[in-house]
Amino acid sequence: MGTMATPVPLGTFGVFGITQALTAERAAEIERLGYGAIWIGGSPAADLAIVDTVLGATSSISVATGIVNIWSADAGTVADSYHRIEAAYPGRFLLGIGAGHREATREYTKPYQALVNYLDVLDERGVPRERRVLAALGPRMLRLAAQRSAGAHPYLVTPEFTKAARDRLGSEPLLATEHKVALGSDRAQTREAARPSVENPYLRLGNYLANLRRLGFSDADLSNGGSDRLIDGLVAQGDPRSVADQLTEHLAAGADHVAAHVLSDDPLPPLAALASSLGLTRRE
Repeated sequence: MGTMATPVPLGTFGVFGITQALTAERAAEIERLGYGAIWIGGSPAADLAIVDTVLGATSSISVATGIVNIWSADAGTVADSYHRIEAAYPGRFLLGIGAGHREATREYTKPYQALVNYLDVLDERGVPRERRVLAALGPRMLRLAAQRSAGAHPYLVTPEFTKAARDRLGSEPLLATEHKVALGSDRAQTREAARPSVENPYLRLGNYLANLRRLGFSDADLSNGGSDRLIDGLVAQGDPRSVADQLTEHLAAGADHVAAHVLSDDPLPPLAALASSLGLTRRE
């Protein structure tokens, strides 16, 4: 793969958003609020056109995919897209890839080997390991992330997971966690607002259920939309200061970066309210 590439700077806090909700205007405002990175979820297509849109609307914020699904995005096409983006916006793009979910993909067989094969193609096509990150929950995928990429991007996890993941990864690899956010002073209301985003589809997907069980959640916790204990563990709730404290627990557990995933049709007002509590500096 040639000489080592410099890591993509993510800052301490970023924003996780679904492809369809990430307009150029929202991306520009997220950058102005002082967040260090925008994570594009929702399995963006192999042409990564949405990455061009977000980078073109901003000046310095980094952009990562969270994640490109290896079953639906051809590795060679993704490699070409990476090189196009790197040429236009040097040092600002981190390619996040993952094996998706057995229940959602007809072709889903032997995901570990398929991901290894995908990484082999990226190697052959000159995508540096420092510029890619793997979706990883289980021990085997975490080891692969440490060996073949910049690190891991776990989704739907708790600070307890982050601590265990850091122990498995070692001190050097990147650990960039997603964590959901629901601002509000009434815990009953924020739980109910957040529960559908946890239940559907994640409490129907085997890899997430297996990881949550490893974290000590019971079958009762994982039933009927998720127990209050489960929702409180997976969704930071409360006022901005309280939510910031909950996100910071991931840093104390060993994360390098936390991507705030606001559960709202319009994430900008909550992100603006949260920014000062996270210690972010607004860019004008």
